[in-house]
Amino acid sequence: MASLAALLVFVLWYPYPYREVSGGRELFFLVVSVDVVLGPLLTLAVFNTAKPRAALRRDLVVVALLQLAGLGYGLWTVNLARPVHLVFEIDRFRVIHRMDIPAEMEALAPAGIPVAPLTGPTPIALRDFKSPAQKMEYTLAALGGVHLGARSDLWQSYDAGRAQVVQAARPLADLKRRFPRDAAAIDAAVAASPVGDPARVRYLPLVARKAEAWTVLLDGVSGSIIGYLPIDSF
Repeated sequence: MASLAALLVFVLWYPYPYREVSGGRELFFLVVSVDVVLGPLLTLAVFNTAKPRAALRRDLVVVALLQLAGLGYGLWTVNLARPVHLVFEIDRFRVIHRMDIPAEMEALAPAGIPVAPLTGPTPIALRDFKSPAQKMEYTLAALGGVHLGARSDLWQSYDAGRAQVVQAARPLADLKRRFPRDAAAIDAAVAASPVGDPARVRYLPLVARKAEAWTVLLDGVSGSIIGYLPIDSF
């Protein structure tokens, strides 16, 4: 059961790099650890060789059901915390999690962009503000905790925002100049990417739930996401 749950969490809900930047690994191991400890502790409490076999069988079935209920509740919690979108947010990427989206905004998502896709996080972009007043209102709300990327009324497809992504992206040479100690890791990530040509690669910062930020590698021509690096490039 734990192996099946791991496939669900790490393959579908928290694929790389989200198991790192969104804390998926820690959440899953916490759930499994509690569930694994729960069974032996409850078994120790109820097991008694003096009990009739039927009563002992009943108690062990109850323990197993409690374990399954604990695993189900844990996975439900992991589902609420899972990343649902990687949003291009003006000059950065932000991972938006299920719990980040206010309930009253769920119905405002544009057609074709589900609030919480079952197939894992999807890249999307933000449209332009309708007016300076809206920009000010939403920016102030972001300071209060409702990030722009969590506002479903601002969402648009990633394809619609590719030009803005390319325009905002920064040269890879700038990243290597800022982080000379990580030059080898940067070169390896570029070599493993679909592009491979460092002159064509760009980057933007990525922010998620955890304190440290990462870096998104981009195709400087198409704006496609081609890789990730555990480097805080803000």
